[in-house]
Amino acid sequence: MRMAMKRAYGEEQPYIPAGIFKIRLPFIHYRWEWPEFFQAMFMCSTCLSAIPVLQQMLGVSFNLAWSMVIINGLLYSLHVLLGDPVVPGWITPAVPLVIAFMGKYQLGIVRFQSLIALQLLLGVIFLLMGITGFANKLMKIIPNAIKAGVLLGAGTAAIIGEFNTGGRFHKYPISITVGCLIAFFCLFSPQFMKMRTNNHIWNAIGKYGMLPAIIIAVFVGPIVGEFPWFHIKIGTFIKIPDFAGIWNKLSPFSIGFPTASMFLSALPMAVVVYIIAFGDFITSEALIHEADEARKDEKIDFNANRSNLVSAIRNILMALVCPYTQLCGPLWAAVTAAVAQRYKEGPKAMESICSGAGTFRWSTFIGVMLIPIVSLLQPVLPVALSLTLLVQGYICTRLAMDMCKTDVERGIAGCMGAVLAIEGAAWGLAVGILLYLTLKTYGKVKSSVSVSETAENE
Repeated sequence: MRMAMKRAYGEEQPYIPAGIFKIRLPFIHYRWEWPEFFQAMFMCSTCLSAIPVLQQMLGVSFNLAWSMVIINGLLYSLHVLLGDPVVPGWITPAVPLVIAFMGKYQLGIVRFQSLIALQLLLGVIFLLMGITGFANKLMKIIPNAIKAGVLLGAGTAAIIGEFNTGGRFHKYPISITVGCLIAFFCLFSPQFMKMRTNNHIWNAIGKYGMLPAIIIAVFVGPIVGEFPWFHIKIGTFIKIPDFAGIWNKLSPFSIGFPTASMFLSALPMAVVVYIIAFGDFITSEALIHEADEARKDEKIDFNANRSNLVSAIRNILMALVCPYTQLCGPLWAAVTAAVAQRYKEGPKAMESICSGAGTFRWSTFIGVMLIPIVSLLQPVLPVALSLTLLVQGYICTRLAMDMCKTDVERGIAGCMGAVLAIEGAAWGLAVGILLYLTLKTYGKVKSSVSVSETAENE
């Protein structure tokens, strides 16, 4: 299926200009990518894995939580629609912190309001960063060592969370191991890349990114007894969200807005969450830069200010309609990496980075509404979440190491990343900044001293 509008060689994908935004519609401004569509039908299991967390923390029913996932799924499509060439996702590393913050409030309206306060404040921070243009400036002035430390910390935290006591790996060790090995092999193995060039079947499998791993996990889990066999429900085909229930039980316009004290209490957490989300902007920039370097037929425009604004819109809308424990982040690293990997194969594989990312997110929105798909994937939801987190961990650590050019940068990134993963974003950032100021300043002094000594000796 071809798109109606085509770009000139080396130019941007066609769009409708709207200030900082660049509006792109599927089928009009980019083609529909079938590999991303089929991958999304199974990868929407990760989106659906928010349901048990929403049930536990907000006390809502499965159907109401499912409705919340559908609404959130629609808002995902805003990124490519408005010109942000990535696959957005949750602010995943912040989820444990958000759960701990909400746990201070009694289950019920007060807890809903605490989440509303946090998500509204986060949306305002994203908005201010985007409107002032400070997001782009921040991306340019932050040293590589600090960027790498954020990436390394985020990647390490994602992996630690899966293998910690009580983590999902201990509940589903065989399913996660098998699925993870297949996902890593299909996405990152040089040997598999060679197999794809020599065999049409392997090449066809490789187009679908993490999809083979999810499909195999659906069957491996029940066989080894880690979760029950799937049961596909046939009958009603599309789930219509319970808009009335969401409005009456979750919206601040019905249950009341948070108090001033709630906003004050949520402010430090909102700042920490933004610091964590900032790591996604760094990852986005690195992934898009890699993709842009690999192909000269398309100019890719990633703008951190634009990404902040779209993230602000999503968080503010969710807070006003149905506050979301996973919050609304600017990047799903694992899938953006999978899309970028296939994009690098050339225009025949994927016409535009926008077509891959856009197709994927419109398709996950469709997928989370389809009752047969949801019933098929329901047992495997925890495993799907683990796979995407472990792949994200690999991507973040690889990008962090590639970003460091000197031993000093590698040392700073390693220490900062470890502290960030163990003690949290605020401590990690403080350690990274102190180390950078200490070691970089000393390096410049030492360099200038050496030059002076050389001059005197001469």
